[in-house]
Amino acid sequence: MGLVGSLFSFIVFLSCLIAVCGQGTRIGFYSTTCPNAETIVRTTVTSHFGSDPKIAPGLLRMHFHDCFVQGCDGSVLISGPDTEKTAGANFNLRGFEVIDDAKTQLEAACPGVVSCADILALAARDSIALTKGQSWQVPTGRRDGRVSLATNVNNLPSPSDSVDVQRRKFAAFRLNTRDLVALVGGHTIGTAACGFFTNRIFNTSGNSADPTMDQTFVPELQRLCPLNGDASTRVDLDFGSGNTFDTSFFNNLSRGRGILQSDNVLWTNPSTRTIVQEFMASRDNFNAQFARSMVKMSNIGVRTGGNGEIRRVCSAVN
Repeated sequence: MGLVGSLFSFIVFLSCLIAVCGQGTRIGFYSTTCPNAETIVRTTVTSHFGSDPKIAPGLLRMHFHDCFVQGCDGSVLISGPDTEKTAGANFNLRGFEVIDDAKTQLEAACPGVVSCADILALAARDSIALTKGQSWQVPTGRRDGRVSLATNVNNLPSPSDSVDVQRRKFAAFRLNTRDLVALVGGHTIGTAACGFFTNRIFNTSGNSADPTMDQTFVPELQRLCPLNGDASTRVDLDFGSGNTFDTSFFNNLSRGRGILQSDNVLWTNPSTRTIVQEFMASRDNFNAQFARSMVKMSNIGVRTGGNGEIRRVCSAVN
């Protein structure tokens, strides 16, 4: 390789120690330009969580939906006709007011410094900590995108996706099967509208349509989501423990109590079942993998340096 090549490789190695290699984000990005940035976001999320704990899964889901469409650039926050917000998959996103609140405070403290994309990444992390999950260090330094189009919202995982389809969608962003199972494990604090799974609990005669479900559990779901009832009614994806970030979601999968088909197949498919079993057996392993996978996901297609902007308000480009 030679001295020059070796020196270059060493410089790249050092760069990867202080940043996510090839991405340009790093832990403590705002330590001098806005030292209270993370505290402001955490305090804001905590305040909103105190009055509405369901804001936690909302912020986590919003971050996921942002990153899977054009990368983690805050484009899901932009308002207007034909923006990502207006796409069917994003109709039920919530938590925009939390991001706007944090942005207002950050603009007062450090004008034009902290991106909306970073606020969203930090808020997702803080949501996990507030629901008794493990916190982690979030690399920051993202800049905000200027484009938000509903037509770009076409690769989000669907409630009916098989394991193979989910793998393909995650692999497109260099997320592997362990990342897939860990990130879907975020459903331990999520909810789903009845309309996304009534096809699993009712057949044409009004009985259970999916034999892989726990048949003693089906009547409870039928009570919460009656046939021809309100399809927008929401049910905890981690039934019995929907407000706590724990491993009971995986336990429910093993008992045939996965609400969504896309969750259920993580147990019925042998290739993902072994990972589910690992996370069931160790909350520490799940928390650690979830943190690693969140850092990987939060660096999908990030804009840094001169690419993108720092929005003055998160709902509109400058």
